[in-house]
Amino acid sequence: MTEVTTPTYRGVPNEMLLDIQGLSKSFGKVQANRDITIQVRRGEIVALLGENGAGKSTLVNQIFGLIKPDTGTVTIKGDSTPIKDPRDAIARGIGMVHQHFQLVPVMTVAENMILGHESTRGGGILDLESARKMVRRLSEKHGLAVDPDVEIEDLPVGTQQRVEILKALSRDVDLLILDEPTAVLTPQETDELLGVMKDLANAGTSIVFITHKLREVLAVADRTYVLRHGAVVGQSDDLTNTTTTDLAEMMVGRSVELRVDKTPAQPAGVVLAVDDLHVKDDRNLMAVNGFSLTVRAGEIVGVAGVEGNGQRELVEALAGMRKVVSGSMMLEDLDLTKANPYETHHAGVGHVPEDREKHGLVGAYSIADNLVLNEFDQEPYAKNGVRQFDAVRANAEALRTEYDIRSASIAQSAGSLSGGNKQKVVVAREMSFKPKLLMAAQPTRGVDVGSIEFIHKQIVAARDGGAAVLLVSAELDEVLSLSDRLAVIHGGKIVAELDPKTADRTEIGRLMAGDH
Repeated sequence: MTEVTTPTYRGVPNEMLLDIQGLSKSFGKVQANRDITIQVRRGEIVALLGENGAGKSTLVNQIFGLIKPDTGTVTIKGDSTPIKDPRDAIARGIGMVHQHFQLVPVMTVAENMILGHESTRGGGILDLESARKMVRRLSEKHGLAVDPDVEIEDLPVGTQQRVEILKALSRDVDLLILDEPTAVLTPQETDELLGVMKDLANAGTSIVFITHKLREVLAVADRTYVLRHGAVVGQSDDLTNTTTTDLAEMMVGRSVELRVDKTPAQPAGVVLAVDDLHVKDDRNLMAVNGFSLTVRAGEIVGVAGVEGNGQRELVEALAGMRKVVSGSMMLEDLDLTKANPYETHHAGVGHVPEDREKHGLVGAYSIADNLVLNEFDQEPYAKNGVRQFDAVRANAEALRTEYDIRSASIAQSAGSLSGGNKQKVVVAREMSFKPKLLMAAQPTRGVDVGSIEFIHKQIVAARDGGAAVLLVSAELDEVLSLSDRLAVIHGGKIVAELDPKTADRTEIGRLMAGDH
């Protein structure tokens, strides 16, 4: 990738909105940012790229006043006064949408929008009507439709993301920071968001966004900076002739296989047989509604669908985490319909959950303990009710090396790891006991290209080792490249089974939308 000496910008060439010079930040012995210098002009979209743990979130958290730099300056519209805290950042025209939503689930959209700067009517009564009007006005202005009276916990994640963005835009921002804004979005929702980003930039709002999805960078970014080990290792001021392969190589420092390399499947006997399954969601509504599917040993069956069509409830039922209303789930000749998570695991089911923070890890536990969460009471990790710490440590050291889990030590808490390394811990635990059935739900959500390549290879290796693999992902590219057989889900049931090698994307999109 060659650097262009006279770049052209979508934005205003002579109006510098953000100017960062020599920014450094350490946490103990870990240098998260090292002498970072970046600039953003008004109306530009600038992408920040880098592996998990490269220092991207630390950098944007300093811009937003969540972290104080050790050295260096952050200048906003010519003002280099240090940013004291997020309130100060907001007052200076900076908005931020965090990777993990900062919303109160039991409150409505309108209530969340005004949280922290509530307006009142006479007698100190909260003025919710003006909040509702603001939501409707911003929704219409930016093409982000949201019902102001719905509680956050009842919204799908894509709509929650809209609320976060509208909340940031409600403060009249000049600079909008988006930390992995599309990590939990469907392809359609992603396209909508990219369109909103372009509209905002064309109207003069500058955008800094972190993403691991390189196609998005080429679709909307004007320029990009690449971070590695906390430092800027490259930038491109003209993405016209840049490819996703170029960006991936700059991020990781080596060539990366973006396509999944696998031999044709050799399916054997049926491992999983799901017949006419019905499962309710948290609102007591039928989410899985007559779902039937088989998965054979030695094949990957992908489930594609718009999020909210029963995928989560299906996987949780198969993992023993959610009650089945009717129907059956058979693992070979074993009935799992009423099994609990412990019984399901010990029957030979590995489960990579879609939410690693909530269902995949115990953040306060060490990496070593997380790697034996399902087996802590089994030999060799326990004998006669007594934990065998040497065996736990030996297992952790072996898996840390095999699965390239990057950490200070196996004693480091899982919660302190980067997103990609957290996912590797979950993948290592669930694959290392050689499951008969591996269920991978959103296995690469929010992880970098190097980790995606690694996790994909592990999934294919599990298939080649004789496991039956059920892959559930909102990433159509992932489902199409990994799957040997593709099942499209809508309304809680399979509406079509397709061959991924010959499937038409438009046809898949039509089926996902319910046109069948």
